[in-house]
Amino acid sequence: MITFLHGKLVEAIPTQAIVDVNGIGYEVLIPLSSFDKLPPPGGAVALLTQLVVREDAHTLYGFMSAAERDLFRLLVNTVSGIGPKIALNVLSGISVTAFRGAVANGDIKSLSQISGVGKKTAERIVVELRDKIGAAGAWEAASSQRALSPADQKINDAVLALMALGFKQIEAHDAVRSAQATLGANATVEDLVRACLKKGT
Repeated sequence: MITFLHGKLVEAIPTQAIVDVNGIGYEVLIPLSSFDKLPPPGGAVALLTQLVVREDAHTLYGFMSAAERDLFRLLVNTVSGIGPKIALNVLSGISVTAFRGAVANGDIKSLSQISGVGKKTAERIVVELRDKIGAAGAWEAASSQRALSPADQKINDAVLALMALGFKQIEAHDAVRSAQATLGANATVEDLVRACLKKGT
């Protein structure tokens, strides 16, 4: 399994990059979101990858962030009827955070505007992924739309971590605020989450 490539970018177009790794050129299919973050040709590049094996082809897909690759895997492995091509279209048409928010909020309209994703596919995405993305996706999307101070960002990160562990949003927020009042402003996200978990047990 090829999990990443680290080498020199030879050339790139919006859907594809060629990376030279020690004299071997790898053709990698990429979403637009990753294309925008690539260095100029000749520059050093690191791509996280996913190898998809079919009867007639072995295709390498590349991503500039773990969040993009995670969403690609989630779509291909979880949603019936979605293959790598549509998964790339999703990543090219909407940010990971906005996608998570759309699924959590059941926003069929936004999802169905992505190229290759009609209304039925959008409905299937929401039904099959809502439990996996859940309330944390809605909270993350809402938070990304407003600029947070470093202190608020710390609280936000701790709340997201607790929601991922099964806390309800209001419970998580109250617990983090309470933990911060006890531990002080210098407490790290890890300190806050640990304090909330101890309190909850």
